[in-house]
Amino acid sequence: MKHVTERPFADPQAAARKLNELAASIEPVQDGRIHIEKINYPFLFTLEGSGTEFRAGIRRAVEKG
Repeated sequence: MKHVTERPFADPQAAARKLNELAASIEPVQDGRIHIEKINYPFLFTLEGSGTEFRAGIRRAVEKG
């Protein structure tokens, strides 16, 4: 029997919160913009989120403003 643990960012709301937290820690470069790869890398590789979770989190964050 294989036991599967819950993924921490399976909920788009949780992923959006983490993405906002990562974005707040990054210095804007021009007109308040930040480079997406500065959020992308830590989320995917350091926190081990998936691409699907990243996309869902981005969509949720954009929807909520």
